[in-house]
Amino acid sequence: ALIVREKKDLGKFSTNKWLRKCRGFLKNPGISVVRDARIARQSGGVPALHDPTEGGLATGLLEVAQAADVGLWLEWEKVNIFPETEILCREVGLDPLGLFASGGLLIAAPPRDAARIKEALRGGGIRAESIGKIWEKEKGIKILIGGRMRDLPVFPRDEIARFFEGNR
Repeated sequence: ALIVREKKDLGKFSTNKWLRKCRGFLKNPGISVVRDARIARQSGGVPALHDPTEGGLATGLLEVAQAADVGLWLEWEKVNIFPETEILCREVGLDPLGLFASGGLLIAAPPRDAARIKEALRGGGIRAESIGKIWEKEKGIKILIGGRMRDLPVFPRDEIARFFEGNR
């Protein structure tokens, strides 16, 4: 939404309908996670919640792991990314892992509670998926992508900030 609101020429894929939908992401699905967090907390044991904003999903996961003094791994194929976001990132050369992620909510929950929490969120019309697991700190912070485990990338600067810095 932020990129589409600021940059007018986004290539051949940016029809008026597509642009309107992207601009509307600030309100639909929106960027507040208050309702999501309430549903999760009421549905099961939730020791940690985190709203991954600046620095995106990768930075949010890093912050969670550091705060809990654990390692973790992310299963990339389970991450929900809007098709519009994928198209835009591909078109302008951004990595969705490091892209401002307001509206997303990371929920750390024991496996015994995860299904119940996901069901409650989905019942409230909220997309929810188990995207990773916590493991020993010594194993590090990894991403499983295309069947290969590697280090989760680090983004010293949010991808949106990097984009606007290079386009002003």
